[in-house]
Amino acid sequence: MDDDRQLLRRTADLAADFLGTLDERPVYPKIDLEDLARAIDVDLPAESTEPGLVIEQLAAAAEPGVVASQSGRYFGFVVGSALPAALAADWLSSAWDQCAGLVALGPSALFMENTAGRWCLDLLGIPPTASYAFVTGGQMAGVTCLAAARQHVLAGAGWNLIEDGLAGSPPIRVLVGAARHSTIDRALRFLGIGLAQIDVVGVDRFGRMDANALSVALADGDGPTIVCAQAGEVNTGSFDDLNAVADAVSGTEAWLHVDGAFGLWAAASPKLRHLVAGHERADSWASDAHKWLNVPYDCGIAMCAHPEPHFQAMTAQAPYYVRDQGEIRESVDWTPDHSRRARGVTVYAALRQLGRDGVADLVERSCAHARDFADGVSTLPGCELLNEVNLNQVLFRLGDDDATTATLAAVQADGDTWMSGTQWHGRPAIRVSVSSWRTTSDDIDRAVSAFRRNVS
Repeated sequence: MDDDRQLLRRTADLAADFLGTLDERPVYPKIDLEDLARAIDVDLPAESTEPGLVIEQLAAAAEPGVVASQSGRYFGFVVGSALPAALAADWLSSAWDQCAGLVALGPSALFMENTAGRWCLDLLGIPPTASYAFVTGGQMAGVTCLAAARQHVLAGAGWNLIEDGLAGSPPIRVLVGAARHSTIDRALRFLGIGLAQIDVVGVDRFGRMDANALSVALADGDGPTIVCAQAGEVNTGSFDDLNAVADAVSGTEAWLHVDGAFGLWAAASPKLRHLVAGHERADSWASDAHKWLNVPYDCGIAMCAHPEPHFQAMTAQAPYYVRDQGEIRESVDWTPDHSRRARGVTVYAALRQLGRDGVADLVERSCAHARDFADGVSTLPGCELLNEVNLNQVLFRLGDDDATTATLAAVQADGDTWMSGTQWHGRPAIRVSVSSWRTTSDDIDRAVSAFRRNVS
């Protein structure tokens, strides 16, 4: 045990040393990728290595190539930093090494996950009777929700998916917005629903679904139908009018799914929850806790207003399962996984640290920083803001396409901040996502200054 304690303490020191350098280190590592690969891609040793030496060598080889996504000046891909309590809980959970699938494998982990799920429903304004599942991320949250949707709409058409499978079933029609996230199509592909079954509904210039066009599209078809709406377009942060979408779906027997990987957290803010008005009328919701809730990777949340099809789509049974624990809700019945880490523990810890008011403050503060960034870059020559900064996303161009691309590349190479490029309406653009609890006004000023230094 003394050896274990020494190893874990040294590992904690290495981790703390890394976090202590966030303010001055380049956000994206300045290292030749071939050099990095050579340092890591060594021959498999024939003999065992002392664990402490493994960690020392691992850290020395990998640390120069670690992206400082924990930094308050990392604005790429809607990636949050890990809150201190969530990070520490993640370490503790790994030390416990609990599988949160069955109560017989880890009752404490399971109870924390069930409590965290209930808290999330409450914070996000979702009916308390909804079911939930902690999965790997937004992608698998979408798969889980849409599997429940598939189960439900086929049952409504008289098809027993569990007994008869998908082959020969009535075709499922899926209506999506033109600006949907790519994970929607991928989730549908995983579920045996192809592109030919997807009908695309038009959107406005900010990526919001046209609810009137959705009504027309719904009236033009029949049979099992799923509608996928969006809370937080990944470039503009815009929200579909969820009340209008729900009105269009009402009375059609279609399943309404809301993809809210980061935008759904607006519901936790009294100042911003108007953006998701009507979302409680949906049948399922998908979100990512490792985005705006700032827990470590990986942790997505799938939630369904109809627990029965969710259960039917996911439940698993085996003779060796211990199922004599009364009415305890077990995660194996709600997730795609059997063996799974206790990812709900980090959500439990994050919500204990923040509390209801802290979650609202995190969301509102991020949005305020996004507005400040937009105000700062808007003064640069040739800047064109492309979105209404109503959330945490800023989308802009700087002059023509070549100038936009060159400026972004120069800012990324500068190293003091990092954000990604994107394509918007067929042209290059720059996308800034503010979702880290660490981001300060000084970080925003430094990011704007990086553009001032490098604007083409």
